[in-house]
Amino acid sequence: MIQTTIRHSKRYQEIINVLIKNGLSHLLYRIGLTRQTAVSMEDEDLESNHTLINLGTKLQKSLQELGPTFIKLGQIASTRRDIVPEPIAKELEKLQDDVQCFSYEQVESIFMEAFGLPPNELFVDFAMTPLATASIGQVHKAYLSTGEEVAIKIQRPNIKETMDTDLDILFHIARLIEEKTKWGKTYHILDMIEDFSTSLRNELDYLMEGRNAERIHKQFVDDETVHIPKIHWEYTANKILTMEMIHAIKVNNISRLDAEGYDRKLIAKRIANSLFSQVLDHGFFHGDPHPGNIYIMPENVISYLDFGMVGRLNDQMKYHFASLLIAVQQNSSKQMMEVFEEMELLDHVKNTNALERDIDHLLAKYYDAALSTISLGQLLIDIFSIAYRHQVDIPSDITVLAKAILTVEEVIEQLDPSFNIIGAIESFGIKIMR
Repeated sequence: MIQTTIRHSKRYQEIINVLIKNGLSHLLYRIGLTRQTAVSMEDEDLESNHTLINLGTKLQKSLQELGPTFIKLGQIASTRRDIVPEPIAKELEKLQDDVQCFSYEQVESIFMEAFGLPPNELFVDFAMTPLATASIGQVHKAYLSTGEEVAIKIQRPNIKETMDTDLDILFHIARLIEEKTKWGKTYHILDMIEDFSTSLRNELDYLMEGRNAERIHKQFVDDETVHIPKIHWEYTANKILTMEMIHAIKVNNISRLDAEGYDRKLIAKRIANSLFSQVLDHGFFHGDPHPGNIYIMPENVISYLDFGMVGRLNDQMKYHFASLLIAVQQNSSKQMMEVFEEMELLDHVKNTNALERDIDHLLAKYYDAALSTISLGQLLIDIFSIAYRHQVDIPSDITVLAKAILTVEEVIEQLDPSFNIIGAIESFGIKIMR
């Protein structure tokens, strides 16, 4: 217990020092993490675009320096345009899993702990040098005795202990933000850190990731346009995930896709259809479909990787989501309020008339626009921004869905700028309403 307290104290001070060093002392003072005497207060206009870019740059630099937990936090924050101003989100997008690989001796130790054997006794031609490294783990190539090529994801040593400490500190900081700032209360920052913590801890469980991959694989077992890598369970443990090796092109490598004759319009359509099939047919979907997790195989086949983060929608939530889209299409704030009421999201709303007025203003922005011309990602951002301001309790799985849609919409924009994702969802929504 004493060692844990000392570790937390040292890490807490390290976090504060990094933030102060990178010019964020005035923000630390505002939320009560530092004394005024240690702070250079700046009379800044936080609505200024220049100020927001400057703040985003400082945050990006700080989070990068603080390591894996904070890099993940920043990456997720960059997709939450409903609560994070666009200039800050753009800076946070620059966060990279820029980490060194860990040694083969450490890899061997992790295998011994899991299987009682080193990797070179379990696999043929296990590559000692990793193919790729990230904040949570690294990937090595090897072959099974059958000759099948596999990719083996191995978790970084002591990463769980490091992240547990960081998450405890983040909970403390989130409580202070909620207590001391209007922004923190409005957006329920503590709840967001709770969701982030659950998601991150799930990512550390490779057995759960394997089960997620298998579940989504079953969704597409009869669909030749989508391929989910096979999991080799006999070589998989809590910190080791062995899967089929995928030889493909990263979805945002547009020049290579073009050079090799891939059909970008078809790829865009297949990505959209596969996402909404996961969401609205099955209610279980990839929660982080960024370009690093989507690869294109021969014949324009879509391959998804990395199922550490997933989302779930039950039948009732799928119905409500479709209802929201129809309320927008019919330009009905009353109908949207009825959906919120059915979802029991209005318990903490102090002024429902003001909420309905703000929704009216939002719908006026989309008035007479064909549903196929609307950016679904931007629409969800606008709805959630209003909802948070009025204390509407948006379910966490809906925010995961919004994040996934926004991410995929940006991927599709690169592939086919003429494709609009809301047109692809329309047929799924109609089926649900029926």
